[in-house]
Amino acid sequence: MSKEDKQAKKAENAALREETKALREKLVGHQQALRAKGLPVIVLVEGWAAAGKGSLIAELISEIDPRFYNVVSPVITPEAECRYPFLYPYAKAIPENGKIMFYDSGWMEDTVRKYLHREITKDQYKQRIRSVNEFERQLRDGGYLILKLFVDIDRDEQRKRMEALRSNYETEWRVTREDLWQHREYKSFRETYDSFMEKTDKPVKWHRLDGGNRALAARDAMKLLLELVETGLTEGRYVGKPFKESFPLLEMPKLRDVDLSPCLTDEDYRKELKKLQKRLGELHNAIYRKKIPVILCYEGWDAAGKGGNIRRVAKPLDPRGFDVKPIASPEPHELARQYLWRFWTRLPRSGHIAIFDRTWYGRVMVERLEGFCSEDDWRRAYNEMNEFERQLTEWGAVVLKFWIHIDQDTQLQRFNDRQNTPEKQWKLTEEDWRNREKWPQYEEAIDEMLQKTSTKNAPWIIVESNDKKYARIKVLRTVIAALEKALEERI
Repeated sequence: MSKEDKQAKKAENAALREETKALREKLVGHQQALRAKGLPVIVLVEGWAAAGKGSLIAELISEIDPRFYNVVSPVITPEAECRYPFLYPYAKAIPENGKIMFYDSGWMEDTVRKYLHREITKDQYKQRIRSVNEFERQLRDGGYLILKLFVDIDRDEQRKRMEALRSNYETEWRVTREDLWQHREYKSFRETYDSFMEKTDKPVKWHRLDGGNRALAARDAMKLLLELVETGLTEGRYVGKPFKESFPLLEMPKLRDVDLSPCLTDEDYRKELKKLQKRLGELHNAIYRKKIPVILCYEGWDAAGKGGNIRRVAKPLDPRGFDVKPIASPEPHELARQYLWRFWTRLPRSGHIAIFDRTWYGRVMVERLEGFCSEDDWRRAYNEMNEFERQLTEWGAVVLKFWIHIDQDTQLQRFNDRQNTPEKQWKLTEEDWRNREKWPQYEEAIDEMLQKTSTKNAPWIIVESNDKKYARIKVLRTVIAALEKALEERI
């Protein structure tokens, strides 16, 4: 390069840095407005090894108040987190309303590397593509502003940068064996990166940055982030419209048509309970060895007997291998994120059992009827929850959902029993009585939920619970049958 060309390049970079500085000042000026409007922002920075992803993020955050952002590198997944679903570390890290999260590599890098390492099959790769599109769309529809950047460099530039890093004792650690392998397999990575971006360019668009010119890449990234924030501040929080995807749904009866007369004698109950609990304990050991995760979901009418049912399922289990997840009204930090976040963060590790006492289905029941979310939100949720559960079962989880069912007369009898028994009075609240008054509305919502979300991979099981003994035995039998089937399929 001639002296004149070097001077021109230097002047060009200086101009780019000045433009970046002006853009940065505008972005910093929007911090308080972003927080006031409760707009969460996700910036995914992907790209080649040695392309300058870290320095680019440093440019973007250099003047932002540290209270407003976080930077995570979830592609470096701890061994413990490898026992969770693919999207777990990324879903766990989504920001609260009004904050910015920068992902230093993420779901793209993890997927491409594992695919080229042949750690996942072609079918698993396709499943991941679909899961990524679902994940990004759910976040976008829930009001998240998302920017996806890919920092691009050619093979020669990557080689030069790696050689420079490796020649310096202070920086040689930054070039890993994985990075060197990527450089050797540059063509395969190029093809797979391009394919991944093509298949995940909707609903959130990819933006390629010229990593060969750091000043230009920083200017373009800052410009794109500022445009995203300003659009969000002008147009407000985006709320996605309901849509319908085809899932293999099971036929479900209306609640009013369910026969609630089944019952058991005390003697039969005791015999069955002892036998089934012993078998469940044996199966718990087997699923731990096979690393099969199990998710049991309980919903039902107030006073239907969920608590007692859960205790009979939990009793034979090794306490080191299961957790009961009681779900109450969301805490402020949970309300400040997409509604599925608090369930992503409660998932079991492979080989463990999670028992949810109330679930994500509150979205289409209490939140729907009490006006805690918009109509678009709860109507969209049916498909979102089917997608979530499909991702869990593709990970290998056994997912069973129990609706614990009683009639109104039985509920009233149990309410009165609680009210008249001092040691049980804590179980009965004013909210229980209010919900009872809305029985017809809840029944309509539950019927719609059962019809739209009982899939072959994650079925709803209606459990007749006018007789609690019968209900407990039915659940135990159902769980045992599902675990035995899962173990047979993994032989």
